Amino acid sequence: MKNRREAVLSLLDASKPQEYVPAAFFLHFDPQYHRGRAAVEKHMEFFRYTGMDFVKIQFELPFPRHPEIRRPEDWAKMPLYGKEFYRPQLEVVEGLIREVGREALVLLTLYSPFMLAGETVGAEMVEAHIRENPEAAKRGIGIIAESLMIFVRECIRLGVDGFYHSTQGGEASRLGGSRLFEECVKPFDLLLMNEINRSCVFNILHICDYHAGYDDLTSFLDYPGHVVNCSLHLGDRMLTPQEVSAMFGRPFMGGLERKGIIATGTSDEVARAVTDVLPQASARFILGADCTVPGDTDWDNLRAAIATAHNGRLAA
Repeated sequence: MKNRREAVLSLLDASKPQEYVPAAFFLHFDPQYHRGRAAVEKHMEFFRYTGMDFVKIQFELPFPRHPEIRRPEDWAKMPLYGKEFYRPQLEVVEGLIREVGREALVLLTLYSPFMLAGETVGAEMVEAHIRENPEAAKRGIGIIAESLMIFVRECIRLGVDGFYHSTQGGEASRLGGSRLFEECVKPFDLLLMNEINRSCVFNILHICDYHAGYDDLTSFLDYPGHVVNCSLHLGDRMLTPQEVSAMFGRPFMGGLERKGIIATGTSDEVARAVTDVLPQASARFILGADCTVPGDTDWDNLRAAIATAHNGRLAA
């Protein structure tokens, strides 16, 4: 095996066959591991134990609730959080970059402005505000995007290799397929994603279905990102990794469902599931889940999945 960093970056060279199957899974640690040295050590313990191929830092800095935002017009009151607000998360980023060195890529979860607007007032309210008065709601989402840009640029300065950019809002039961998604969600996603794509060597576009599912991925095809990660469920269809990879024109990460066998099965069952996935994988592929796995998932299951991927081969 090449070192983990080279193994993952080699996926971006489509002229060479993929000889090694990288793998990675993510979960949220208990709150005592969200800050400082404890967070750094827990991330490293997880990375070492599972044998995954890059370090993915969880973003554990919720945006505070803002009770004064009740109507769309109230988004003018949205505070602009500066570098000091992000300091606890930046300390974890800096600590892990120093700890990992050149052994592996270090990626950081980046939630979209729309998602953090939902943390500010509740997911249902931000969607209602967009439908009622999109121009007013956009003002608040824009302030959040400006704040996140401060954070992103500081992480880049510290040396992060890339981001796992999570986007929502385009689900079938929310704003998917509407001009409201195109006007109020997508521009702010692209603002940040274009910035990280200019500056980072490896970014993952994550189309998150934790809130609801999708029946169309067309709106995301022009989103930047070196790799795409999403569910294989699309409306009443099941896609294959090959189909998603071809649709987006880039490597696919996934293959296992976060609440499926990886979370509920035995290590042997997980290994068999991975063996079944690999022949269906895209030509350039990272084994993973469709999103963050449950926090109580057995680390031995993740270790078994990753080891099976490392020892397996993709279909010729």
